[in-house]
Amino acid sequence: MSSVGSRARAFRPTAASSADVASALFTNDKRPIILFDGVCNLCNGGVNLALDLDPPGKLRFAALQSAAGQALLRRAGRDENDISSIVLVEENKAYTKSDAVLRIATYLENPALPAAAALGMFFPNFVRDLLYDLVADNRYELLGIKDECRLSDTRFDDRFVADAPAGTTGTTGE
Repeated sequence: MSSVGSRARAFRPTAASSADVASALFTNDKRPIILFDGVCNLCNGGVNLALDLDPPGKLRFAALQSAAGQALLRRAGRDENDISSIVLVEENKAYTKSDAVLRIATYLENPALPAAAALGMFFPNFVRDLLYDLVADNRYELLGIKDECRLSDTRFDDRFVADAPAGTTGTTGE
């Protein structure tokens, strides 16, 4: 798989095409998409954990740095270059930071996780997000970075959204 920089340059969604790309991602596949920092080792570990705890494949994944990730960020009202937070994008709603983590837990097969997510909701959002931001702001120092986005295992190819769906438009650039 190519590096993050070349993937991001391959297709840049325009404002108008971002909505088209985001809609197209849910046209034939309604599974939510987790947007993660593709070069972050901590984030990649979280993706691996989610893959292990989601045998039925309820969730899909895309790097925040990918064209699809950027389009979904815009659709969620975020800057397309904002890689500061995990984002869970459902067909009609998006969640960020601790809300995303807790919502993702409800999709996973470990019975303790949905219960933990429900318990986590008792804590005020600003407290959860303060803790989330502390970890997120130091994620590269904690576990380092990679030069490339996560290489997917072929068993999970249908779980990773790599590029803009066919038939959508945008701009290319270097």
